[in-house]
Amino acid sequence: MRDGLRHLSRYVAFLRLAAARRRIVVYTEGAASWPHLGPVVMELLRRGQPVSYVSSSPTDPGLAVQHPSLSSFVIGDGHVRTLFFSTLETELLLMTMPDLNSFHIKRSQATRLYVYLHHSLVSCHMIYREGAFDHFDAVLCSGPHHVAELQALEVQRGTRAKQLLPHGYGRLDALLEAARRPGAAARPRQVLVAPSWGPEGLLERHADSLIGPLAASGWEVVVRPHPQTVRLAPQAMERVRHWCRSSANVRLDEDVAGQGSLLASAVMVSDWSGAALEFALGLERPVLFVDTPRKVNNPSYADIALEPVEVGLRASLGAVIGLAELGDIGVVLDRVSAQPAEFALRMQALRNKTVFHAGNSAAAAADYIDQQLRGG
Repeated sequence: MRDGLRHLSRYVAFLRLAAARRRIVVYTEGAASWPHLGPVVMELLRRGQPVSYVSSSPTDPGLAVQHPSLSSFVIGDGHVRTLFFSTLETELLLMTMPDLNSFHIKRSQATRLYVYLHHSLVSCHMIYREGAFDHFDAVLCSGPHHVAELQALEVQRGTRAKQLLPHGYGRLDALLEAARRPGAAARPRQVLVAPSWGPEGLLERHADSLIGPLAASGWEVVVRPHPQTVRLAPQAMERVRHWCRSSANVRLDEDVAGQGSLLASAVMVSDWSGAALEFALGLERPVLFVDTPRKVNNPSYADIALEPVEVGLRASLGAVIGLAELGDIGVVLDRVSAQPAEFALRMQALRNKTVFHAGNSAAAAADYIDQQLRGG
């Protein structure tokens, strides 16, 4: 009750803002969204654009930003958030949460433009629910694959055409910048386990058969679970913590918004996580994919004749290992990490083909928002 009243009072404070300070509203679910939305927010502020930043989480790092053109509010993720969305009056709402209008988060008739910013490089049609992007007016696309997929989905579903903007990917830009800093080189034998989440997820189903051989391999092992695994799979997390307690070379990293374990690792082990594409294309280091069942949230994804990028690129980003081969994972890690310079060159070429505006996505997004506020 107390939290609800507090969130309601902040929503009322948001409503009292002058209309000029509410022309751009950025909604974020919390800390995991800041690496994606943060670069655009900071670029808009640098240009002098007022931004209202509305978060569901009091631990959102964006709330710590101090700027005279920034107004920040915490509204939680309950009834006040539902009210906020249904009554929102603004020129442009930017968000990285899909499924607008599909569940309890609805469009407001008083909001002119709903803009979606991708929080992953993965494709639009397999991992996301059917209709996840139907009700946005514009999508900031990470690469050419997003443009092609969304156009194909519009034809398949008979939905109106959206503005599909060549944007890029802020988290990739941050990794490119971080990799250039002194001391950013990877530890030669550190491996990062960073899978996706869900019933068939690597940690949910195979934590022991994966981490056990890794612990015995001689590699330093960092396990970075998806936030949804931490929240929804306590038994899997207990197995991870067991290996951290019992093995000197295994540790846990729950800072999903941070870069430390990414920068320090020479190889990543993943399943279907979008973080694998970031690691390979941003840090130019290989990924060893464990061949778990595909993560499919849209059973109709194969109705459009486009292979999901997370399927098609797997072999190019490193190697794929079957579940039955996990006992030999140390040997495979040695092999896949053997030629780092050659691998880096391949990733540079692949990045240029796969990602828009690499290193400069925030400016591309801010240019679009500036244009829309000037009347399109």
